[in-house]
Amino acid sequence: MTSTTTEQTFLLPDLGEGLTEAEVVQWLVAEGDVVTMDQPVVEVETAKSVVEVPCPYAGRVGVLHAAEGECVEVGRPLITISADPEPEPDPDPEPDPQPDPQAEAYRTEEQAGSGNVLVGYGTSAHPGAGRRRRPRGTRPAALAVPAAVAGPADDGVANPEPPHDSSPVRVISPIVRRLAREAGLDLAAIPPTGAGGTVTRSDVRAAVERARAASAPSPAAAVAPAAPGEHRIPLSGFRRAASRVLSRSRAEIPEATVWVDVDATALWELREATRTPDDPGPGLLAHIARFVVAGLEAYPVLNARLDTERDEIVVSDAVNLGIAVQGETGLVAPAVLGADSMTTRELDTALRDLTARARVGRSTPGELSGGTFTLNNYGSLGVDGSAAIINHPQVAILGFGRIIDRPWVVDGQIVPRKITQMSFVFDHRVCDGGTAAAFMRTVADAIENPLPAIVRL
Repeated sequence: MTSTTTEQTFLLPDLGEGLTEAEVVQWLVAEGDVVTMDQPVVEVETAKSVVEVPCPYAGRVGVLHAAEGECVEVGRPLITISADPEPEPDPDPEPDPQPDPQAEAYRTEEQAGSGNVLVGYGTSAHPGAGRRRRPRGTRPAALAVPAAVAGPADDGVANPEPPHDSSPVRVISPIVRRLAREAGLDLAAIPPTGAGGTVTRSDVRAAVERARAASAPSPAAAVAPAAPGEHRIPLSGFRRAASRVLSRSRAEIPEATVWVDVDATALWELREATRTPDDPGPGLLAHIARFVVAGLEAYPVLNARLDTERDEIVVSDAVNLGIAVQGETGLVAPAVLGADSMTTRELDTALRDLTARARVGRSTPGELSGGTFTLNNYGSLGVDGSAAIINHPQVAILGFGRIIDRPWVVDGQIVPRKITQMSFVFDHRVCDGGTAAAFMRTVADAIENPLPAIVRL
C-alpha cells in the first residue's frame, strides 16, 4: 500500500494596506497541528495594526517559515500545509454506510483550498473549526518567570507538571503580547488584573519589575555601572513602514503651509448649551469634523489624490475623513468611511469608536488605507501648532491646536476668548494658495459662527 503527500505553501498575502512586509507576532498553530480551511494560523503586525491571517488550505502543518518577531515580505512563504495522505483502496473493502453528501462536499472543498487570503473575507467557519493556538510547550524558550514574578501560589505547594491549558491568554491589546515577548515573559505566568482575567500592560510592567528585583545582585556583588555609551534600537515594522511613507511624502509633494487663529468661543458655548446630564451631545471634534466635511464638499480638489503617471487629479466621490490617532504602536490615521453621509451626531459616534479601536491597534485595513483627507487634532497633545506631513497619497491635512483662553479684541475691547490655531498643509500641485485659504476660511467661519453653518448643513 502506498500513499502520497501533497504540500501547499501559503504565501504572505497583501493585507490591503499597500505594505511590503509584516512581522510575525505569534503563531496560533504549531508544526504537526491539523488545521481547517480558513482557520487563523498566525497573528502579524503590519505598519498600523495587528491582524489574524487565515490559511486557505486544510491539512497538517508541515513548516512554519518564520519565527515570532521575524519580518516576512509579502509574497514570501509563510506556512506549508501537508494534506493527509490517502491510502490506496482496499481490494476487498467492507460495505460503507450510506455516505453523507455534505461531508463529501466538505472534504472536497477542504482539500482544494478556498483561495481566500484577506482577513475577514474567508468562507464561513465550518462546525468545530475553532481557533487553535499552539500548545505552550512548543513555544520558543522564554526567560523563566520566578515564583515571585508569577505571584503567590494558592497552597504554597510546587506543582512541577501543571495541567495543560490550551486556551488563549486574554490580553487587553496585541501590544501586551509584544511587551511580554520582548521581556521574555510567559503571559500564562503573569497574574491578570483586567476584567475577566485579562492581562494588561500594567500587569506586564509589574512582572518585569518583579523579575528584575528577583534577579538583582546583592549589594556585596554589585559592580560599578558601565561607562556611558550608546545603544541601538531596531526599528519596528510600524516605524519602518511609517518612515517610508513619510519620506515619500516629503520627497514627492511640494507642500505649502498656511495657518490662522480661530475664535472658537461661540462653538464652545453652543456645545455647552446643548449638553444635558442624560445626553452630552456631540463633542467639539465632531462639530469641527462636520465643518471640515462641508469645506471639502465646497472644494473637492482637496479631497483627492494626484496620479503623476497620467498627470491627473483624482477626486473622490466620498469623503473618507482620516483622524490622526496616537496609538500604542505609534501615530495612525484611520478614516471614518463615508463621513459626508453622516449627521454630526452620527459622526461623533463614529469618531469615538474609530479612535478607541485605533489606540489599541484594532483598526481595519480598509479604515487605514481608505482615507481621502486627514484631520489632525494635535491640541490633544498639549501643543498649539504643527507643520504636519501630508498622509501620502492624500493631498492635504488640516490640524488644530489647543483651545485656550487668550486676550482677544472684540468690538474694540480686549476680552478673554477661547482661541485655537488652525494649520493647513496642502500639495501645491493640485491647487494654489487662494483655494487653500478659501477652504480654511470656510471651516474657520463655521467655527466662529456655528449656528448659520449648522443650518446650512
